[in-house]
Amino acid sequence: MNKYLLIIIILMFIWAFFIEPNLITIKRYKLPEIFNHQKIVFISDLHTKKWNKSRLQRIVKLINEQNPDLVLSAGDYIQGHTGNISMPIEEQAQELSKIKAPFVTVLGNHDCWFDKYSVKNALEDVGLKVLINSNIKINNIYVAGVDDLQTGLPDINTALAETESPRILLSHTPDIYYDVKDDVDLILAGHVHGGQVRLPFYGALLVPSKYGNKFACGEFNETKNRMIVTKGLGTSILGVRFNAVPEIVILE
Repeated sequence: MNKYLLIIIILMFIWAFFIEPNLITIKRYKLPEIFNHQKIVFISDLHTKKWNKSRLQRIVKLINEQNPDLVLSAGDYIQGHTGNISMPIEEQAQELSKIKAPFVTVLGNHDCWFDKYSVKNALEDVGLKVLINSNIKINNIYVAGVDDLQTGLPDINTALAETESPRILLSHTPDIYYDVKDDVDLILAGHVHGGQVRLPFYGALLVPSKYGNKFACGEFNETKNRMIVTKGLGTSILGVRFNAVPEIVILE
């Protein structure tokens, strides 16, 4: 093998396994005027490992530095199916409770594989709000959240019941996009991690979505509803990211 090619491969390996997964970028989107100039932080897919407490603290610090009016999350706090290498959800909840704004979340497939109601109870015990086919009104915004599509029974109609604009629908996965028939001001989703590994000119190698690469990340306006999908903050299966830098989304 050409020695220069070998050097490039080694450098890419180091970048993908040890550097990019530990980066955090800020991605900004504009909110419609109907949200009355509020600032919303959106995060997803923390997948916090036992040894990642300092990273979680950094995420909380970055969120607080934005001075948000509201923080929303699309879930997946647990790392892996069993949670063996995950930071205990009670410890994660204590760190997340240091966020200086109302915090509303849905749960992800890894949370539910681990124990849906243990995760829900741990988060709510410290004052964070978990939505499962339900909604809440905060700062004159209705936030609705559906159950995880992969592990539960999302009910969009029940989640949106008795809500009105301005309203946001939280879903762990973007795959519900075409199922939302009501007018909502914004749909927020995560789950797909931007594909974790994105090759130039090709896109994500593997996206856990029935739509493939289509909803890997970014903004979508294919229906009457606008959807934003975040790349999330953690990793799943392999601790690798390439051209899919972890992000915190700011809506303002």
